[in-house]
Amino acid sequence: MSSLPPEFFRRQDERPDDQFYAVPRPASHLDERADRVVAGWYDELLPVAGRVLDLFAGASSHIPKRTGIIGVGLDADALARNERLTERHRLDLNLQPALPFADGSLAGAVCTVSVQYLTQPVAVFAEVARCLRPGAPFLVAFSNRMFPTKAVLCWRASDDAAHARLVRCYFAAAGGFGPVEARSFVPDADGDPLYLLWATADPAVRPA
Repeated sequence: MSSLPPEFFRRQDERPDDQFYAVPRPASHLDERADRVVAGWYDELLPVAGRVLDLFAGASSHIPKRTGIIGVGLDADALARNERLTERHRLDLNLQPALPFADGSLAGAVCTVSVQYLTQPVAVFAEVARCLRPGAPFLVAFSNRMFPTKAVLCWRASDDAAHARLVRCYFAAAGGFGPVEARSFVPDADGDPLYLLWATADPAVRPA
């Protein structure tokens, strides 16, 4: 990530994110078919037991029912309406990319169609790695929809293939993860494409 200058993570709207989300924004970044696909992937890849972190959680979670789903997000209204969450934290990870969880305390984590909003992605990925127990997965799903004024420049200016390379770079630069795996869903007709990259926590792996 040292090859990406700071301006690559600038946004058109640099106001604090809590001002942006002070107004409820009920938009979805995925259509119904893509929703079902990502939920199926999560059901397959996430452990059944243990606490699972939902980064940038909204009014609904794509995570199938689990023992505990922890929502971290900025939209207080959306977090309150998400009935699947057993724990809620209103945090601005772009201001302070620290997570309020103990080392190795989480069984899994997801970031669904929101990685494009991270201005300090490597720091956030490193925090996720710290909080995951060894072997626990971090799944990052993305598509091609976004709030363009809040997405970082390197995301807005690139295509889906480049987005996948960016996310791979985040995992590698953060350290603490094993090899990155990937899946994709691209519908033949109209519909939202969907991409998934994930890796499991491995404390022995140091940043690339």
